[in-house]
Amino acid sequence: MRVNWNYIKLVVLSIAIIGLYGFADYRSNNKTVSGVSIKFLGDNNLYLTEASVNKLLIQNYGAVKNRPKEDLVLNTIEEVILSNDMVKKAQVYLTVNGELISKIVQRKPIGRVEGISKFYLDDLGERMPLSKHHSARVPIITGKITGKTLEDAYTILNYINEDDFLRKNVIGIHIEEEGKYQLKFRLENFVVNLGGVDNLNAKFKNFMAFYAKAARDNSLEDYAIVSLEFNNQVVCTKI
Repeated sequence: MRVNWNYIKLVVLSIAIIGLYGFADYRSNNKTVSGVSIKFLGDNNLYLTEASVNKLLIQNYGAVKNRPKEDLVLNTIEEVILSNDMVKKAQVYLTVNGELISKIVQRKPIGRVEGISKFYLDDLGERMPLSKHHSARVPIITGKITGKTLEDAYTILNYINEDDFLRKNVIGIHIEEEGKYQLKFRLENFVVNLGGVDNLNAKFKNFMAFYAKAARDNSLEDYAIVSLEFNNQVVCTKI
């Protein structure tokens, strides 16, 4: 009987490949985590530190370093990190060398509420706790804080952040009541009565025209109140 050597070679090669794959998989599963790396993406202002993330993992998941790779549940580790109120997004993965990488996107505050309760308003309009590690330089929100007035403050802040001049110069929003909002500026003594959040584009367009003219005339310091509450006009009260 003639032996089909090509067939035998194919079978032996297949067995060798399966054996090598199994051995490599066995070695991989028995490797331990060589280290943990925390990487913060985006904003350099750290409201959460690497040490606090490691502490959070140890308290809620146990020590990670030197732990067998096969024991790790990456989705669970992500959920632990996301449970922190400062975290917006988290991605966790293992490198070939056995290092656990955690990439974290922090929440972004756009306003700070000062009242009975103190907290940030983030870029999604949600409440965000203050951080003991860093204080954000954002406009201060004061006055009558309710769910509706915070929604309106969020709308105003979003508009302000889209304009370079307003973003650099508006330092505060005071809520007199629902529909009556005041803006405070960094370098000027006057306050701006914005009224409600209707027609913001027209209101700020009129204000910018007034501001440019008053700056040319060196008369900005003459005003105590600048009102944008009335349609298509700026009404000023002098000191």
